Amino acid sequence: MTERNIVILGASYAGLNTTHYLARHVLPKLDSPHKIILIDPSTHFYLTHASPRAIASYQLMPESIMFHDIATGVKQYGDRVKFIQGSAQSWDPESRIVKIQRSESGHEESISYHALVLATGTKTSSPLFTLQGGSHFDLQEALDAIHKQIPSAKRIVIAGGGPAAVETAGELGELINGTAGWFSSRPSNPKAKITLYTNSSKLLPILRESVAKQAEGYLNRVGVDVVYNTKVSSAEEQPNGKTKVQLHDGEEVVADIYIPAMGVKPMNQFIPQALLDASGYVKTNAKTLRVDEAGARVYAIGDIGSYSSNSIVDIYDSVPVLGTNIERDLKAGNGKPSGPDRGFKGKPTTQLVPVGRGKGVGEVFGWKVPSFFVWLIKGRDFMSGRARDEHLMGNKWTKESSWKPSEA
Repeated sequence: MTERNIVILGASYAGLNTTHYLARHVLPKLDSPHKIILIDPSTHFYLTHASPRAIASYQLMPESIMFHDIATGVKQYGDRVKFIQGSAQSWDPESRIVKIQRSESGHEESISYHALVLATGTKTSSPLFTLQGGSHFDLQEALDAIHKQIPSAKRIVIAGGGPAAVETAGELGELINGTAGWFSSRPSNPKAKITLYTNSSKLLPILRESVAKQAEGYLNRVGVDVVYNTKVSSAEEQPNGKTKVQLHDGEEVVADIYIPAMGVKPMNQFIPQALLDASGYVKTNAKTLRVDEAGARVYAIGDIGSYSSNSIVDIYDSVPVLGTNIERDLKAGNGKPSGPDRGFKGKPTTQLVPVGRGKGVGEVFGWKVPSFFVWLIKGRDFMSGRARDEHLMGNKWTKESSWKPSEA
């Protein structure tokens, strides 16, 4: 019997977790032979959610914790999973073929699929936070470069107002300036002027105003100033290694270190335009995670999907949904599966934002949580201690997520 391909494009949080779930809980239940082909331009998974601390120092967040070999994680499945280091160049939904380019050889090849999972995610403006669609060596070089700049930096500018910007500012502030004393609101002897510029009237857009103001207070404690309603219009690197930052009001700031930490762009360059929404994300059925306009057995998961709020929590909630629906689709063959689909249901606001190594703000399911809770859950180690077991080795999915059609 001919083996059928389940192609997964992207091996970061969404793609890697989906691979583990399908290999453990879907493939064993199929009557016909199927094989997962996992494709990513990088050989290594990068612990994106811990990047703010790694940006500050490898002593605080070692390189060995940040980068993990993808092949090591999937070799446990033997021939059921094949990892290819390569990037998608084009995709033809009509012929059900993805054309990829091998990273090492540059050789192009066409791969047919019986099912396709789009999990390519997004990339940040700065190469410090995420892989940019290439090798992990590029990211390592960017981290090495900023680590050399930090000790002598006197002026640091960070653009953005979301979690990545706040967390990075907090990490750099505490590393360089230390923290305020018991009866002070700012460090007594700051070594660098650190400014966080945000185009918004508040920090952390999805959190309530009181939580955002608390985050600003914690940033002040490590010598970081927050400037609101100010957009960075351009940034130009100078011959001396500094960066000239142009603000929207015409002011210029010359920074020793400039970090753009605002916004993300979907990694969609190979996806037909007709399947993208106005913002460049894949038009995804927000309930089933199918890409309905792309033909049978095509799905999107994680940041690349139009349904997603671009969070790890979303991915964790999405993986079992995709797993259940793809299993039903594969068992139904070319027909429509009977009964209701499993539906994705996003959780109320959950976001934990460490600000330095001892403080933090956040909400869990819409409820404000104390600073100690944020430190306990995330701020201690940015949840890096469980990352290898959960993400790389797939131990988060040791058990199948149960579901009954009555829950649809």
